[in-house]
Amino acid sequence: MEPILQIQHLTHTYGVGTPFQRSAVEDMSFDVRDGEFLGVIGHTGSGKSTLIQHLNGLLRPTSGRVLLRGKDIWAEPKKIRDVRFQVGLVFQYPEYQLFEETVYKDIAFGPTNQGLTGAELDRRVREAARLVGVRDDQLDKSPFELSGGQKRRVALAGVMAMEPEVLVLDEPTAGLDPAGRENLMANIRDYHRNKKRTIILVSHSMDEIARNVDRILVLKSGHVLLQGTPAEVFARAEELLSAGLDVPQVTRVARALRERGLAIDPAVYTVEALERELTALREGGASC
Repeated sequence: MEPILQIQHLTHTYGVGTPFQRSAVEDMSFDVRDGEFLGVIGHTGSGKSTLIQHLNGLLRPTSGRVLLRGKDIWAEPKKIRDVRFQVGLVFQYPEYQLFEETVYKDIAFGPTNQGLTGAELDRRVREAARLVGVRDDQLDKSPFELSGGQKRRVALAGVMAMEPEVLVLDEPTAGLDPAGRENLMANIRDYHRNKKRTIILVSHSMDEIARNVDRILVLKSGHVLLQGTPAEVFARAEELLSAGLDVPQVTRVARALRERGLAIDPAVYTVEALERELTALREGGASC
């Protein structure tokens, strides 16, 4: 896959020239491939939030570049608003940004700002609502009558309705109960599969990352520590743990079984993979 985003030697320094000067992101470089589902993980203070705010131009680099389809997003500063339509960012707890009198109007806000009207606007709103599990009979309700999880879906639909090429999600399931988390992630997986759009998921949940993404970017102290497939990254559990990060619960179980002498791959990261390992072991097909 060709890169849709290229981050080249990105540095962002806060408080330049003051005693509080610090670089939250420093000389960071990586590509995001078109259509991939990328997970971003890192301890608090690793640079995740600063990084994602550069992807759609909310922050401007101190040095380095962000390229969208090969073009520097700051090449024409007056057009940065267009970049924000192409790279949609959903902040943590986005339901606090709802403000319209109906769910329909809230979802329509972004595409209306894109200049859409009439049938196309209506299609965008209703399709985005369906993608996140908002029913037609909820569209005329006030968003403030909805539950926390439903509000989260409405806020997500408002960004999806702009049909961005890249959807950046900052802790989209934070604060939801387990059923709500899984339902929302199922909606996001459906969106990725049906729309073939690029998704960047920032999450503290290693299990959420393991179950959903194609590739993982691990940040530490404003730098890229590791990147690779979930299997490649979780195989380096010691490095993750030393960076103050966790590994999926299944990986912890596999490592514990390995330490007790069982011939289990310690890098497995899904329940299904561990089940296959245990089945093979029981049938005598596994070896260290």
